[in-house]
Amino acid sequence: MSDTLHRRIPHDVFAPLPLPGVRPLPSKDWLIFDEAFAGQMAERDRLLAERRQDVIAMQESARPAAEELLDMVLSKAYPGAADHVDRSDGVTVPILRDDPMGTLARLVQCDLVLMQKPEGQSEHVLTAAALLFPASWTLAQKFGRPLLRIHDPVDSYDEAVAKRVQRLFDGVQVDKPLWRFNALWYADAVLHQPRPEGGERPQPAAGAPRFMRSERQVILRLPRTSAVLFGIHTYLMREDDLRAG
Repeated sequence: MSDTLHRRIPHDVFAPLPLPGVRPLPSKDWLIFDEAFAGQMAERDRLLAERRQDVIAMQESARPAAEELLDMVLSKAYPGAADHVDRSDGVTVPILRDDPMGTLARLVQCDLVLMQKPEGQSEHVLTAAALLFPASWTLAQKFGRPLLRIHDPVDSYDEAVAKRVQRLFDGVQVDKPLWRFNALWYADAVLHQPRPEGGERPQPAAGAPRFMRSERQVILRLPRTSAVLFGIHTYLMREDDLRAG
């Protein structure tokens, strides 16, 4: 477990902004790696091997966007890679062009969700994902759903917020990504935390150890297909370490 934890979180988790709480992000910083890379990648490899059906999904219509995203990640993080990637943790990953989301899940530390707006519809729809570290939601329940339905039953995600978020997805420009963060206390340091709609997130018992889980969420427009990437980089820290810092 310790290998998947962080020593610091680069944003102030105690100062969240009102929803949707987005701000500009330098385009070079949309994809990051940190000190928990090796431990988190090992967990991603395990989940992909043991629970692929729960963590990978792709509509065939999303294949061009998924392939574009794979090319973007390879160009940025593994330039010059041909048929395989040698990760910094010593693991060799084959580049499987016929499995773009499965390959992406093994290349980067963050989860990757592709949203696309079908012609004639008013909302973006979740069309592909490599979601290995869900925080209290389940990919199977959200796959193929539009933005408002994805956020049901989040109490703070009302119609006004939904419209603002949809405008963000409509308006985000190529090379001008946006980002936000959330912050929640968890009772344990398990990264794979799926939960069905309506399920209660277990709360830490009084006096028991707590873990801060904060997602750095990036909204990025893909230039060729115009799909929108929702990237989720998960930070996880013990409460004592967080407050000591």
